[in-house]
Parts: sequence; C-alpha cells; structure tokens
Amino acid sequence: MHYETILYEVKNGVATLTLNRPEVFNAFNEQQSFDVIDALKQVEKDKSIRVLVITGAGKAFCSGQDLKSISGAKNRSLSDSLYKRYNPMIKAIRKLPLPVICKLNGVAAGAGCSLALACDMIVASEQASLIEVFVHVGLVLDSGSSYFLPRLVGSARAFELSTMGGKVTAQQALSWGMINRVVKAEELDDETVKITDYYSQAPTKAIALMKKMLNKSFNSTLDEMLQYEAYCQEIAGRTEDYKEGVAAFNDKRKPAFKGQ
Repeated sequence: MHYETILYEVKNGVATLTLNRPEVFNAFNEQQSFDVIDALKQVEKDKSIRVLVITGAGKAFCSGQDLKSISGAKNRSLSDSLYKRYNPMIKAIRKLPLPVICKLNGVAAGAGCSLALACDMIVASEQASLIEVFVHVGLVLDSGSSYFLPRLVGSARAFELSTMGGKVTAQQALSWGMINRVVKAEELDDETVKITDYYSQAPTKAIALMKKMLNKSFNSTLDEMLQYEAYCQEIAGRTEDYKEGVAAFNDKRKPAFKGQ
C-alpha cells in the first residue's frame, strides 16, 4: 500500500505503520488521519498479519494535531474532527484482534500521546517523552486519553498530568506503569524486533481473545468476567493452536503456532 503521509509495510507477519511527516514532528493533518484509518482497516483484513507496530519517522513519534494546518479555518467543529478522524483510529486499535506495539521513538504529545496509550504495549527510547499538551491551548483531553490515563496512573496523577500538561520522561512513564520497556535509542529497533518476533509466532487467536477480555474487564463485575472467561476459553479450546500447544507439550518440543 502507498500512502501520502504514512509508510506501511508487511513482512513475516509483522505490519509496520510509520507516521511520515517528520518536518512537523508527524503532527496530524486530515490526510494523515485518513491514511492511518485506512491502514488499520488493511491490517484487520490481512489475515497474515499477527502483530502491528506503530511508530514515527525522524525524531518524534507524533506531536498531535498540526495546528498550522487549521489556522485559517473559521468556526471549525472540533467534535466533528474527533468523530471523523481521531476516534475511529483509537477504536480500530483497541478492536484489532492482534497485538499493537507502539515503538515510541520520540515525543508523543496531545493526540499523539493518546495514540501511544491506545496501543497494547509501548517500548520506548530513553529519549522519548509523553505530554498531555491540550491544556496549553485551552482544550481538554481527547482521542481516548481521559479513558487510558487514569487507568494507567491513577486519578490523582492523571489530574495533574492533564491539567498541568507536564512532560513525562520515558523513565518516569516506565515507573508509573504508562509504558512497558525503555531502552537506549540505538537499541530501540532490536528491542522492538524481539517483541514482534515473539508475537509473530504466538497463538494469535488466544491473544486476540485476551485483548477483548482485558478491554471488557474495565467495565465488568467479577461474575461477568468469570462468565466471559468461560465463553472465550471454549473458543480458544477449538483452535488449531490449542491442539498444537497440547501436542508440543506432550512431545516435549516447542510449539509451532500458526495463529489459527
């Protein structure tokens, strides 16, 4: 697939989506939003893909909305922009039936921060940072940050980060539970490959079910989750990967999961 504002490639079961407007720190204009939405649709359609990586070109991950691109717009509806551009991206990431890894190569600000937090895992360069920059332009959290942030860091810290708009370094984000791993900048590619190598050979359908379960758990009771676990386990137990996993265990060998 060829896009105007992103790079998209698929290799050995790994899809990589790279925001590609480095001259503006990968800030979102309308075209980039729609390119990302389309690429996420392609990921969902392509059954050969078993893990998705989202990253940014150049020094930044994503600096949020490109304010210069909308500076001349009058009476612009911000809610329309969310409904048509940002919300579909976040929903698509959360609904994708496979792991989504954020390769956080630099700053993630505003909607860029939300995009990173929407991913299932974040592996970050030690030079990366996250900032909920909305308050600095008189706006509120959007693109899912009001959902993800308090669940990751707690309500008190979420309030401070959103209302004061302070920058969170990669090491701080790691200690606060916002991200999964921090490595030296020159080691980011290799660390990401370690993760994608694992997921590209893992039981993809079981992982997709676990992703759905964890999403559902935020708004469910224990009884509801026990019932949903039983429902999902029945589905997992009918997969080819389950049969392979049991056979490998009995044969005392490493399983060769196919994601089926």
